[in-house]
Amino acid sequence: MMVFRFRLVLYVLFVTFIACVQAQNVDEMDSTIKTMEEFSGYPLHEIDSVSSFAVDSVNLQKQIDELSSFSDSPAPSVTRILYSENDVLARRFIKKLMKEAGLSVREDAVGNIFGQWEGSEPDLSAVSTGSHIDAIPYSGKYDGVVGVLGAIEAINVLKRSGFKPKRSLEVIMFTSEEPTRYGISCLGSRLLAGSVSLATALKQTVDNHNISFMEAAKSAGYAEKNDFSTVFLDDKRYSAFVELHIEQGPILENEGISIGIVTAIAAPASIKVDFGGNGGHAGAALMPQRNDAGLAAAELALAVEKHVLESGSIDTVGTVGILELHPGAINSIPSKAHMEIDTRDIDEKRRNNVIEKIHESAVMISKRRGVELLGFRIVNQDPPALSNELVIKAMESATQVLNLSSKKMISRAYHDSLFMARKAPMGMIFIPCYKGYSHKPEEYASPGDIENGVKVLALTLANLSAT
Repeated sequence: MMVFRFRLVLYVLFVTFIACVQAQNVDEMDSTIKTMEEFSGYPLHEIDSVSSFAVDSVNLQKQIDELSSFSDSPAPSVTRILYSENDVLARRFIKKLMKEAGLSVREDAVGNIFGQWEGSEPDLSAVSTGSHIDAIPYSGKYDGVVGVLGAIEAINVLKRSGFKPKRSLEVIMFTSEEPTRYGISCLGSRLLAGSVSLATALKQTVDNHNISFMEAAKSAGYAEKNDFSTVFLDDKRYSAFVELHIEQGPILENEGISIGIVTAIAAPASIKVDFGGNGGHAGAALMPQRNDAGLAAAELALAVEKHVLESGSIDTVGTVGILELHPGAINSIPSKAHMEIDTRDIDEKRRNNVIEKIHESAVMISKRRGVELLGFRIVNQDPPALSNELVIKAMESATQVLNLSSKKMISRAYHDSLFMARKAPMGMIFIPCYKGYSHKPEEYASPGDIENGVKVLALTLANLSAT
């Protein structure tokens, strides 16, 4: 293992060396190469000119722009919903780019797309990378996309450089990372991680238009055998997984840092709460005699904030994203209230403690206000994920070789990496994005920042492939 890492370091140092001495004459350069080859035993002369070890940023940006045109909403926004017509067209575009990169392409029963570059020892566990291309309504064109198109370009970079992988390298486009259509986040990667409950539930799942998941999947060309267990990954399939992504936060941009090295991914827990009270006329019912379900929900929303802040950690967050009142008239006291709460942390015990306190508050509020707690249901409670130390070191090494500033940080947003960590050592590479914007049309990552991310990804993949 150490021999392969050493050889890779020599390789990337050679790349850096050539970039610095382009003005040096050929004879002197050949002499230097020969000396390095004799010292290392590694055939550096088989590597093509360093000019080919470069990201084609112009073409990559064109690909990002073209992919954004497959949208159900007008530019600059992007809306690309699972199994929609534009989603199918976008999938074809990704498969085309994979094939152009010389990758062998396959798809599974839910539409996860895999593009493989076979290594010299194909029986070894592969090294994988990738992200998603689905987009919530009226969002931007970089979230997830940079991690798919950037991964394909990273493969192109390595191929142009003359690098030959030992372990196979595989690019994955995950199905439905966003929960837009069926309310299930990271659908493809959850199944890859082996979720039996999800594989079963999908057979009865319908969207808001009463279109079943099975029907939608088949319309897009998937789910032919009605068996989603075929998606499950073997535990030895991958030796590592690395995801390139925009930060979706302002830290890197604010601090002028090129690369974020993710050490942990916070995992969400989703809660649905329902209160029932007595409705009535907004003018006729006296205030002391009211049992207002809406006020109970409002009080619980403030309790969520209180309990999160009391956790003592900036990494604990909570959000009341949905609050619905019935009957929903300005002159009618709410008789029912439905709310949905998202709370997340990189510390599972700390997050779960917040959930317990939220439940205790819901019970106390219902008693004090004379309303009924009709339901308190934890919809999902995923464990956080830690990045693997060896993957972290590979990413750090790449930034050092490329002379890029970096910062260790956590991801407060969840990603497919959260579930891939259950099947392989995981790591994530963040690049800056404009003002931290994401999930909105103003989302933007500069070509230079994307280029940096692709280079770091390429060298990280090369490192991990050589071990």
